[in-house]
Amino acid sequence: MTDEPISILIVDDSALYRQSIQNVMREIPGVSVVGVARNGVEALEKIRQLDPDLLTLDVQMPDMDGIELLRAIKANGLRAAAIMVSSFTAEGAQVTTDALMEGAFDFILKPSSTDSNQNRQQLRDALQHRIDAFRTSRVRGPLRETRASDADSGGQDLSPGRVFPPRSRGTVPSPTSRCRLVIIGASTGGPAALKQVLPKFPPTTPAPIAVVQHMPERYTASLAQRLDEICPCRVVEASDRMPLESGKIVVAKGGHHLKLTQSISGQLFATLGEDPPVNGVRPAVDVLIESAVDALGGDSLAIILTGMGCDGLRACHKLKSAGGHVFAQSRDDCVVYGMPRAIVNDGLADRTLSLAQMAPATLRHLKRSQRGG
Repeated sequence: MTDEPISILIVDDSALYRQSIQNVMREIPGVSVVGVARNGVEALEKIRQLDPDLLTLDVQMPDMDGIELLRAIKANGLRAAAIMVSSFTAEGAQVTTDALMEGAFDFILKPSSTDSNQNRQQLRDALQHRIDAFRTSRVRGPLRETRASDADSGGQDLSPGRVFPPRSRGTVPSPTSRCRLVIIGASTGGPAALKQVLPKFPPTTPAPIAVVQHMPERYTASLAQRLDEICPCRVVEASDRMPLESGKIVVAKGGHHLKLTQSISGQLFATLGEDPPVNGVRPAVDVLIESAVDALGGDSLAIILTGMGCDGLRACHKLKSAGGHVFAQSRDDCVVYGMPRAIVNDGLADRTLSLAQMAPATLRHLKRSQRGG
């Protein structure tokens, strides 16, 4: 890992908040604040001058807001990544979701406690976590898989040392029964990844799709709404006792674990709960996959996308033992190669695929499973 500090530009229309972030940054090792800007217009000029690694970017600003600045950065071929700074409001959630789908690295919520010391600590912890994730995302460590040329290749053969038995290069186990559910788990970088993957599923997709994206309440509603606007399938935020149906995409509700139950007739339903966080998050991918195994045995496919940590790893072991299948996003287009890396390193990935490959490979898997089941 490089010892060179991460250069940061602070962008916020509030002088008080700019100063607050500067003060907190002094307590975070390995960072250097190279400048501040009051709005997107000023920030764009300073990005050209200072070439920062990372922005802390206010969502709502006059003249040019955060989402407009992100689009300008992309249009001008600039490299700066952005951590969005959002107020916990309906409007702030919608704009933040748009920014994440435009490729913002991650976001934090502006602390709103009446205790200034508590606010400072919350802000520091949130920034520290995201900056650590960003630093991790820049490290190119040794790989344990090779890149697939296209989705038809069936993903990668994985290196030795796996938990599950090795297979011949290029072979992927055929489903022996009908795949009744697709589960997608994602964290950092997930909204932009979902924007690439989910619109490729047609309304005739022969299984429901359940998505866990690590986001707070309100933000998952905004995410589902935006995805619904661009997807052929209907996309909704999960509600308690909601039926899961083929050709429908259900997004786990922020602040709640999503579990699945099955009626006597075989109908799948979503259930929401507020049990303690798992892997530090709620909703958690592990909780959803484990409930699917309890309900369906191995008749599910889990897809693990970009994100820090290892949420989903424990449950994917359970799914594979039950005869299910797991796909992982390849490192090359992950924002943070954490959750997929954990899957690959434990030998759980039947395929490692780019985002462009993921939906076509999944649809083929579903078609093969119908023949097998």
